[in-house]
Amino acid sequence: MPEKYSTIQKDFYRESGIWLSRFQIWKKCISPNLHFIYILRKAQQFKKNSLGGIFWRIILRHFQIKYGFQIYPETTIGEGFYLGHWGSLVINPNVVIGKNCNIAQGVTIGQQNRGKNSGYPVIGDEVWIGTNAVVVGGITIGNNVLIAPNSYVTFSVPANCVVAGNPAKIMENENATEGYIGNKVIL
Repeated sequence: MPEKYSTIQKDFYRESGIWLSRFQIWKKCISPNLHFIYILRKAQQFKKNSLGGIFWRIILRHFQIKYGFQIYPETTIGEGFYLGHWGSLVINPNVVIGKNCNIAQGVTIGQQNRGKNSGYPVIGDEVWIGTNAVVVGGITIGNNVLIAPNSYVTFSVPANCVVAGNPAKIMENENATEGYIGNKVIL
């Protein structure tokens, strides 16, 4: 049985809390962050070497440069993805991001090349990552985690926590993302 709403509709629902038609989604694409998400999801729908895949990857590359988002079709991103603002943003193609996640401008989510945490982050569901935060290494960020602006995270974080500081410190909080992640897509 096909799903009632597409991944793109679920992403756009996070912005407005309203289920949008294809035409309404196009109207919302005037916003750079939503426009980029639309193009990214289109590029993810096609195999890399297919005609559609090549077309959407060329379009995506143009808008990566224009908007400053360095997110690739190979990045695994769950439904309900939300970019709060547009501007410099880097996410390694091997990163895994869960459902209903928010990422602000200036964030870097990348690999660590050596040491005990070499590898790429895996980010759970309902995670909010604030402005200029850095999350690197083969670490896991649990569900319902808020990573405060300017935090530097190089270690795994359990679910239901707030992480803040440089070096970052973990504070348990059952309502870590309450008020930060709106219009959740019920999954």
